[in-house]
Amino acid sequence: MTIPAGKTPAKRPDGRTLMRWAMALAYFAAGVLHIGDPAPFLSITPDWVPFPARVIFATGLCEIAGAVGLFIPATRKAAGAALALYAVCVFPANLKHAFYNIPAGGDTLSWWYHAPRLALQPVLVWWALYCSGVVDWPFARPPAKG
Repeated sequence: MTIPAGKTPAKRPDGRTLMRWAMALAYFAAGVLHIGDPAPFLSITPDWVPFPARVIFATGLCEIAGAVGLFIPATRKAAGAALALYAVCVFPANLKHAFYNIPAGGDTLSWWYHAPRLALQPVLVWWALYCSGVVDWPFARPPAKG
């Protein structure tokens, strides 16, 4: 295919960009769910969390803000770091959900769901940091010699 003079070829999104879009869409949807239907999230919130309804509402706002922040170059790294920290902070709720076998949407979920979900939590932390450009590991290129 020949590109006419003065035109540049369309740039395809790279893997990091695609990962950023996927993460932003997932967190935006989760934020909307936290705000619109907090009951499932309240049921897995640990008992030691103060003002659980307010916390769930605030976490929904944080997820939406983080998702939007991933699209703004000036806030991308801060949003990625905040979403990574968020993934660490909600881990106790994931543990409670798994170990107390709390129903989600009326159905209990087996360990076929909970085990991968718990094991992949560190991947979510890395994903937020990588897709936002906070870290390059493990895909960083070695420095050029010369």
